[in-house]
Amino acid sequence: MTDTPKFLLVDDLEENLFALEALLAREGLELHRARSGEEALELILEHEYALALLDVQMPGMDGFELAEIMRANTRSQHIPIIFLTAGSGDATRKFHGYEAGAVDFINKPIEPTILRSKSNIFLDMFVQRQQIVVQRDKLAAMTAALQTADQQKNRFLGVLAHELRNPLAILSSGVSLLELPMDDLDTEAVRKSMRQNVSHMTRLIDDLLDINRIEHGKILLRKETLDLLDILPHSLEIAQPAIDAGGHELVVSLPDEQITLDADPARVVQIVGNIVGNAARYTPHGGRIEVMVSKNATHAVVTVADNGVGIPPEQQSIIFEMFGQSDNVRGISGGGLGIGLALVKQLVELHSGEIRLVKSVPGEGSVFEVRLPVIR
Repeated sequence: MTDTPKFLLVDDLEENLFALEALLAREGLELHRARSGEEALELILEHEYALALLDVQMPGMDGFELAEIMRANTRSQHIPIIFLTAGSGDATRKFHGYEAGAVDFINKPIEPTILRSKSNIFLDMFVQRQQIVVQRDKLAAMTAALQTADQQKNRFLGVLAHELRNPLAILSSGVSLLELPMDDLDTEAVRKSMRQNVSHMTRLIDDLLDINRIEHGKILLRKETLDLLDILPHSLEIAQPAIDAGGHELVVSLPDEQITLDADPARVVQIVGNIVGNAARYTPHGGRIEVMVSKNATHAVVTVADNGVGIPPEQQSIIFEMFGQSDNVRGISGGGLGIGLALVKQLVELHSGEIRLVKSVPGEGSVFEVRLPVIR
């Protein structure tokens, strides 16, 4: 947003100031009056001016002296100055004025057309400078955003390579083991490990595809009337491998009453499963995951709490952004791509719901809450 352009009018005679105001007044322009050089300097300290119209012959500090002071001050040295003079227009006088910093002279009595024409030039230049500054600031913001996006992209590609390389290494090792003629090889354990890693890679790729579909408006919800409590076990089943791998205790609290939703069951399973899975992955070994389901007059409420690594306060605002994974989870096994909560947020909002971080304390854990509209 740009400030309203302002002109500074300086003259020791009230009637002259009144005449200048009458000639220059227009919508979108502020006119500030000063009866002396000292009063003008006080105004310059408070405001930015597109043009200063200075009377040359004032008692005390005259127009030339005021202009010299303005030119010596970094705040006011770029303000264009037009001198208003009733004196002669000889070359020496004009040279003194230009030397003091004037861009032009207008002789009294003032010709209205000339005054308006010349002042319009400086008004237009000021507005153009403001627009250039706004565009510069926008370009700077866009550049910063692009740099941030580039950093996020590079980080994401690094994490993606890591997340895919590890399962691929296990799959490659498993294939090599199964090809060896080893009588004492526990082939079922090898196959189980391979299946788990194929499942992990599949989930990563599915999340990436879902994010792309949502961003391009191509994801469709297959809504139906369902009981949240009927599909909750499927959500927990998705997260169970991460819970087992971390040796966590899972505590589930459910209400006695039915909770009816108009929702896509597969996406609700994905929403809850992803949050619980995140809690399991971002909690050190032997932690505690709590899933609490409740209902109010308008919404089903699913709360997921853990005693994991937590999220630093300065990073809590970005956790629902794409690749906005907290630095606090680096080093946690299965930290993921940092798209899980971004995907969950978009799926929740497609259901006209809301997800929020209730609280998070580094070293103590986090509490997330999902609200989905119920059928009443």
